[in-house]
Amino acid sequence: MNRSAADQIIVALDGMAPEQALAFPAAVPELRWVKVGLELFVAGGPAVVRQLRNQGKRVFLDLKFHDIPATMAGACRSATRLGAELITVHACAGHDALAAAQAAALEASSDASQPVPKLLAVTVLTSWETKRFAAQLAIDEPLESYVPRLARLAAAAGIGGCVCSPLEVAALRAAHPEPFALVTPGIRPAGSAPGDQQRVLTPAQARMAGASQLVIGRPITAAADPRAAFAACCRELETS
Repeated sequence: MNRSAADQIIVALDGMAPEQALAFPAAVPELRWVKVGLELFVAGGPAVVRQLRNQGKRVFLDLKFHDIPATMAGACRSATRLGAELITVHACAGHDALAAAQAAALEASSDASQPVPKLLAVTVLTSWETKRFAAQLAIDEPLESYVPRLARLAAAAGIGGCVCSPLEVAALRAAHPEPFALVTPGIRPAGSAPGDQQRVLTPAQARMAGASQLVIGRPITAAADPRAAFAACCRELETS
């Protein structure tokens, strides 16, 4: 699928108070997509999503649902009714829960006349690195095989894509062609600090590896000129 550079970038509004998050899009008129995560959603509730939608922004609701099938289905049903177009679920919830979540989202989009959302399965959070992952979770399987296994589980359950480290994109794209979505946090433009992300690539590197959309937060939101920072990321994608 061909997308404009602006459509490929999802700006994470993490760390903002609700009033800051709602004011931010005015600073970057070209902004198309925003990510609402746990911190912002807990502070501002569903109203934040509704108000961002009323501003014409497309919303990636990143709450990483992980529960029993009925609860995940209910959560995805409610998220769809809010108008979220990307919704995260944990792949390790298992096939039945993932399938129930997908079915509920499709049903809710029809009933509420909302856009059909794409559910994204979270495989392994990008803050993990291999040694800590094995030591703290007692999972001996290497990340390079554990992540693809969870992606296969999600795809088999009908989930439309995954959230993954940019370093995992190429291998996952080879196994899961478009329209299966690969949305990648851990994106840092050249010269940016990695922050709390352990596995990072530049926007151009991630897109060339096969990423569908890129999640970029502080390199844009904390920039002295967020609009210029967003435009620089777009130019990098357009010229890659």
